[in-house]
Amino acid sequence: MRYFLTLSYLGTAYHGWQRQPGAPSVQGAVEDVLSRLLGAPTPVVGCGRTDTGVHARRYVCHFDVASVIPNERSDLDSFLYHANAMLPADIALVDLQPVADDAHARFDALEREYTYVISTSKDPFRVLTSWHYSVPLDVGAMNVAAARLLEHRDFTSFAKLGSDNRTNICDVGYAGWSEEGHILSFTIRADRFLRNMVRAIVGTLVDVGRGKLTVEQFETIIACRTLTSATAPAHGLTLSGVRY
Repeated sequence: MRYFLTLSYLGTAYHGWQRQPGAPSVQGAVEDVLSRLLGAPTPVVGCGRTDTGVHARRYVCHFDVASVIPNERSDLDSFLYHANAMLPADIALVDLQPVADDAHARFDALEREYTYVISTSKDPFRVLTSWHYSVPLDVGAMNVAAARLLEHRDFTSFAKLGSDNRTNICDVGYAGWSEEGHILSFTIRADRFLRNMVRAIVGTLVDVGRGKLTVEQFETIIACRTLTSATAPAHGLTLSGVRY
């Protein structure tokens, strides 16, 4: 039987989602707990990778079990309760659903959403989940530039060098900034993302906001596949949703 598992995590203490030898990962922590509860090795397949220090509010993975977990809501909730009791405080399982045997957490995802948060004032309650950046930014110019992302599909400019991408083509459906008090939030949705793509976009948009780049120069960077600005820090980035 296959299940979709939805979870959230604070990525500060982990070397990303993917299990790797000698380093703590979210996948490793989840697999270890599932294997103990189910009494057999239980690998999980995630909807994608998140890098070291990146967070997730709604991450989806799937796993298979030989014996069916009782599918009454109370039984699924009980399974989640016991799994959460065994996981560290910075990982929370929030939903468990039986799915078709061929359902796939990664390949069936239609759209992923990331949110990047900038705090323009020092905020101790957001130190782990936002980039403290006190230089004044022109949010209007950043939004004009962000809208240009929807006019392109090749995002080689924002891909991490040396990545093993089969293609750098992505369909971006939305990209924009919002401002509330001292918090700036950038939300972007696409069918897929390249490694480091969102952080590279944010870093370059910040240069637009501070006047180092014009909107036209930002678009030239995309179209000509040239080098971007410095990458924004990982701790401001959160995978905020996955749509199937």
